[in-house]
Amino acid sequence: MLKKIVAAVLMTLSTAAMAVNLGSESVLVVDNGTGKILLEKNPDTVVPIASLTKLMTAMVVLDTRPDMDAPISIDKEDVDMLKHSRSRVPVGVTLTRRDVFQLALMSSDNRAAASLARTYPGGLTAFAVAVNAKIKALGMSHTVIEEPTGLSPHNQSTASDLIKMATAAAEYPMIRQITTSSKDLIRINGREVEYHNSNSLVGRKGWDIGLSKTGFTNEAGRCLIMRIKTATSTATLVLLNSNANSARVSDAMNIRRFLAVGDTPEARVEAVPTHHKRHIVRHSTPTHRRVAAAL
Repeated sequence: MLKKIVAAVLMTLSTAAMAVNLGSESVLVVDNGTGKILLEKNPDTVVPIASLTKLMTAMVVLDTRPDMDAPISIDKEDVDMLKHSRSRVPVGVTLTRRDVFQLALMSSDNRAAASLARTYPGGLTAFAVAVNAKIKALGMSHTVIEEPTGLSPHNQSTASDLIKMATAAAEYPMIRQITTSSKDLIRINGREVEYHNSNSLVGRKGWDIGLSKTGFTNEAGRCLIMRIKTATSTATLVLLNSNANSARVSDAMNIRRFLAVGDTPEARVEAVPTHHKRHIVRHSTPTHRRVAAAL
């Protein structure tokens, strides 16, 4: 009889697997309150993760308790010579460290992120030491960060590691505030320039987002970290290597629908693919490790 019951449950789960359509190559969704894994797809696959790296850069810099009103001049050393990505922040402009943070985290500007690492106490060498120490402290054992922007394909991690990074980043009020701003005006060479969040879902009606960071390189595909709240759930999601921005957004919307299905355990089980059923009751302990990424 027990075997028949188990078989029936598996058939139900298999039928319901189509309810959550996820195109990203790696996916992990964790309940913020309980640490339970709600959805997963290749969570331990090591891949490049682009500008998601900037969350680590921000944490390491903030750990030094820097003067956020101190001036930082964008230098030619901050220009991307690897991917030759564009920037709306001209070389030679001087900004407050606060504005540089805004540009690096909200609009994912690579020059801004590079300048934060360059002006780290002790320079780039000390910055690299601090990043590795942070990675180790967070328990991110499958993560490597070689530079602060995420442009390098050697900045690699897993969805499991990035959940840990996101959990840590959410403890910094400034990171939460900046990454959930939909736009901001920043004075560049005497005039106000409007910058927008690289995540189009931030500020969109119906979305309650508590943390956000996008990423993109050709090697990494489209990536996303978000903390979201629905009427019944709060969760952190990691999406890695989606083939288009529209696909990344679609995955996020499908996950939000899944979270809103209901607050009963039964509703959650029906939405999880069959081969992930054993993870429904597993708790992830948000400890911390080591990371990488770029938009």
